[in-house]
Amino acid sequence: MLVAAAVCPCPPLLVPQVAAGAAPELDAARAACTDALGVLAASRPDLLVVVGPTEQSGRGPHPEGTRGSFRGFGVDLDVRLGGDRPGPGAAERSARELPPSLAVAAWLLERTGWSDAPVEGLGVGEPLEAERCIQVGGEIGGRAERVALLVMGDASACRTLKAPGYLDERAAGFDAEIARALGAADVTALEALDAELAQELKVSGRAPWQVLAGAAEGAGLGGALLYDDAPYGVGYLVAAWS
Repeated sequence: MLVAAAVCPCPPLLVPQVAAGAAPELDAARAACTDALGVLAASRPDLLVVVGPTEQSGRGPHPEGTRGSFRGFGVDLDVRLGGDRPGPGAAERSARELPPSLAVAAWLLERTGWSDAPVEGLGVGEPLEAERCIQVGGEIGGRAERVALLVMGDASACRTLKAPGYLDERAAGFDAEIARALGAADVTALEALDAELAQELKVSGRAPWQVLAGAAEGAGLGGALLYDDAPYGVGYLVAAWS
């Protein structure tokens, strides 16, 4: 059963070495992510599953110990999901690298010294239908007696004229509803997200949030919104459920 969840944004800029001189601009977001991961640790899970958006090539499970890299962003920095834990399944680690969203998650876990439970990663693609996301979440929730989720994903990328997706007047309202739903642990609202609109607004977190909704059904968790801002015109949200 799901006992806790943390929702974090997944831009590589969250990693200070990648952000370089602009690193202080996301200090508040990093601090909120640390607080959210603290909620996961306090829940004493038997298993932590990290879910994040990815392209087709990065979809599927990523066992504990799978490596990731930020070399594609010009930084000589490697990470490993679950740090140095040997963990079960070490012999079956994927030959592929972690997709960027899960590499950011691995960096967050290493930064906070995660050692509380085994870790697995799951990359989900944006085209994944809501029904399938919810089903996957339900399956994750049944993986162990006490399951925690680290859910990576960004809100719209259309909040300002300089945003990656340019300005879309629908973006602020969409993000506000997501922030409300995450802060209230509103499973029904997350399950009902408009996938087509999310894609138009370049939202990377829609599928992972719906996986969270599926895992949280019947768990009776409460939520808290820890961070809500749109630096660079992209909506970044941090929330904790417990």
